[in-house]
Amino acid sequence: MDYLWLIPAVIMGGLVVLSVMSQRGSPPGVQLGRLQAGSPKPNAVSSEPDTPEPQRVEPLSGTREDIRAAIARTGGRITSETDDYLSATYSTPLLRFVDDVEFRRDGALWQVRSASRVGHSDMGANRRRVETIRAALATALESQP
Repeated sequence: MDYLWLIPAVIMGGLVVLSVMSQRGSPPGVQLGRLQAGSPKPNAVSSEPDTPEPQRVEPLSGTREDIRAAIARTGGRITSETDDYLSATYSTPLLRFVDDVEFRRDGALWQVRSASRVGHSDMGANRRRVETIRAALATALESQP
């Protein structure tokens, strides 16, 4: 009984280690003209064609500047940018777990991929993030003349 305090300490220590691991690295970028395929783990979503249905989201509309503004409004930090590609990171408030969000221009649309760097499940966080960005883009497009 005197050792029961070890269980939460070990769990918290493991979470801190995962958090530190998530803060290292970078998004995979464009490979063979596409954003990297989603992981078999349920911690990523993508709009790239052939993405399995449970991980599929729709591409986004807007200009590069619209995407940049939506990232800023939703708490992201742009980490890389070209005319046809943007990447950003988002961090969780408490333990600072890092997720990558990438955007690739595909004609008039932007393909998007949002993925956790560590862990198995994100409990829907990446899907919610993409939909929050989509809502920010829609608001910006509605306010344009």
